[in-house]
Amino acid sequence: MVAELFDKETLSLEEAVIRLGAISFEEPMSKEQFTLLAERFPYLRMEREADGKVLIMSPVKRGSGKREPKLSGFLFMWHNQHGLGELHRPSSGFDLPDGSTKSPDVAWISEERLRNISNDDEEIFVPVVPDFVAEVRSATDRLKKTQQKMTETWMANGVRLAWLIDPYEEKAYIYQQDREVEIIEGLDGKKLSGEDVLPGFELPQEAMKRKI
Repeated sequence: MVAELFDKETLSLEEAVIRLGAISFEEPMSKEQFTLLAERFPYLRMEREADGKVLIMSPVKRGSGKREPKLSGFLFMWHNQHGLGELHRPSSGFDLPDGSTKSPDVAWISEERLRNISNDDEEIFVPVVPDFVAEVRSATDRLKKTQQKMTETWMANGVRLAWLIDPYEEKAYIYQQDREVEIIEGLDGKKLSGEDVLPGFELPQEAMKRKI
């Protein structure tokens, strides 16, 4: 069914996403159909909602393209130093308890949660909720929708610590279980702490500024 959806089009899915931007499929897809779609178009970033609706994201623009690697780079240095858990890049898909498959800008899983999955399971979406996720808002992201994703997707499914970084309003939103959302205003001279989830990790907020 999924393959037939695109075989009849003169414009490839990759070309459509590049020309038209993000594509949303209103007709729900099963998990099997979504997996087939992801395997056929491995270079496209896509997510599946709990109700089966699928969104294929357009390639990131310059702003996000230069900020996301900085976030991943700082976390990689921490991970390389401490050797704890498992670090994931933006294209990693996570199968969440609510039935959705989502991809944050960066994610980290603790050793404790990794015990629930086999090291041999490499050709599947990650079947465990990450301990930590971070999202960097792009110019086209609606703030309220992104905030909703943080609370109703990541935190509701069991993420312990999450950051939403908004370089346009120069704010950072800190999400933790059983706590009110903390809002940090201004990026100059401030750092985000990994708390007890990522012990010793700090992210200089200047790295997320628009003009750096």
